[in-house]
Amino acid sequence: MRLSHDEEENNLSLSKFESMLKTNKVFFFDSEEFEDIILHYMDTGRMNLAKKALKLGLEQHPKSTGLRLVQVEMLVYEDRLDIAQKLLTELYAIEPNNEEIYIQQANIYSKRDQHEKAIDSLKIALDFTDDLADVYSMIGMEYLFMDNLEEAKQYFIKCLEEDNEDYSALYNIVYCFDFLDQNEEAIQYLEQFINKKPYSEVAWHQLGRQFYSLKNYEKSVWAFDYATLIDENFLGAYLEKAKGLEKLKQYKEAIECYNITMELDDPTSFALLRIGKCHEKLGNKDLALKFYLRTVHEDPLLDKAWIAITDFYIRQKDFQKAIYYVNKAIGIDGDNSLYWKRYAAIYQGMQFYEEAELGYRKAFEAGDIHLDTFVLWTNMLQELGEYETAIEILLQATEVFPEEYEIEYRLAGLYHLTANPKKGNFHLNNGLRLNFKNHTIIQEIFPLMWKKKTVQNIIEKYRN
Repeated sequence: MRLSHDEEENNLSLSKFESMLKTNKVFFFDSEEFEDIILHYMDTGRMNLAKKALKLGLEQHPKSTGLRLVQVEMLVYEDRLDIAQKLLTELYAIEPNNEEIYIQQANIYSKRDQHEKAIDSLKIALDFTDDLADVYSMIGMEYLFMDNLEEAKQYFIKCLEEDNEDYSALYNIVYCFDFLDQNEEAIQYLEQFINKKPYSEVAWHQLGRQFYSLKNYEKSVWAFDYATLIDENFLGAYLEKAKGLEKLKQYKEAIECYNITMELDDPTSFALLRIGKCHEKLGNKDLALKFYLRTVHEDPLLDKAWIAITDFYIRQKDFQKAIYYVNKAIGIDGDNSLYWKRYAAIYQGMQFYEEAELGYRKAFEAGDIHLDTFVLWTNMLQELGEYETAIEILLQATEVFPEEYEIEYRLAGLYHLTANPKKGNFHLNNGLRLNFKNHTIIQEIFPLMWKKKTVQNIIEKYRN
């Protein structure tokens, strides 16, 4: 690929400057060359070289406003805002119509979290700049900092109208639509953009994402298809298309797309896992297992992969292998609540209640406070006859789920089992008040309590 004239000039300037540093000779550069050299080093994070270039530049061009503005930019970057402000005020007195003065002023305001002032300064810059797109984008970013997504969106749209190749602006527009839950509006906007720029693979990709969010999987696949036709190496579009095909239960086609992503780049654990899932849906059990095992080899810490293998063996009713793999997963990450939950479910299915109780307890200790975890855990304790412990856990659960009928009915039953009918009836009333329809839970889990006349009398009060 041939370099543009500007790129060639810039490379020559950089080579000449670095040669000067090595030989200690002093070469002359015009002020714009120095600006490009300094900004290049700043962009690549080589601040020492940027500072050397600035020092030499100011020695050769002490009155250059451009170099002074680059100095302001460097000071802002280093959070030396007071010095930057003082220098900027001096420059304003010399060149009040210089757009870069207002842009750097905006940067200082932004660093001080004075985003409204930054926007005011950038709006003044609009009157002097030839690069409207860049300033519109900066205004959009300031509105983003203020969480004003609607205004941010409008300015990013203006930016894209000025420069329809600015894909960062397009991504920001879609981000605003997403954040505002405006998927339909996003689709309308993207379709209008595509009408003007039909070969924009990025726009087609974003359109596909919007259709996917609305669960319109056929349209999403259609949009992703266009993105891959325009750019046959668009890995992200193939990946999204594969996900859409999975939703449409077109598993063979999904596998083909995932395979393309692995041809374009190194295999990802996500693609390997999804291929395994697709093969399992197609009944290709051996292939499914092969890809699950490749997934954990690729990424041993990916919990979804270990769970996929464990669930695979659970579905085959091969509980010994399921336990083997879930224990292997726990050995890698013993603080993963999902692993412990699977551990518990397997032992529960085998009616090994002590091991199952341990699994649910470990899941809770690892941070799992989902309702079903509390319910299943206390079910195991009930099977083991540890009613008091089960009550204690459910009372803790009420702090997280204060109005949950499943907890109230279970507390009612457990209190009756511990010969405390007064507390049991209190929680029974709570459960009936919250959800009368499911009161037959008591009959299923606590048949002795269900048969009590006092309990039936309480239930009758809540019948319509």
